Amino acid sequence: MLFTVSTIKLIAEIALLALFGQWVLGLLAGAKRDQNLFYQILQIVGKPFVVAARVITPKQVIDRHVPLVAFLLLLFIWIAATLMKIRICLEIGVELCK
Repeated sequence: MLFTVSTIKLIAEIALLALFGQWVLGLLAGAKRDQNLFYQILQIVGKPFVVAARVITPKQVIDRHVPLVAFLLLLFIWIAATLMKIRICLEIGVELCK
């Protein structure tokens, strides 16, 4: 169970950092962000989560806001996984969680 929770937490962390990095790089690069190689790499990493967010959001949410929805959903998943990991570590003992 600890392995599963840690894996979910790790995947959420990677996706959160990719979406955040994409946002920051988009601010820095401006209109030429689509030509930036690092922006494209971050976009590839975050795309599955943005597509999943598009599937579960209503059609009234415009496409420009879907990455923010994906970020917030991943943040909630990360918080839940962190709390679950803390609970599991307290149950089995902190020494076994290292």
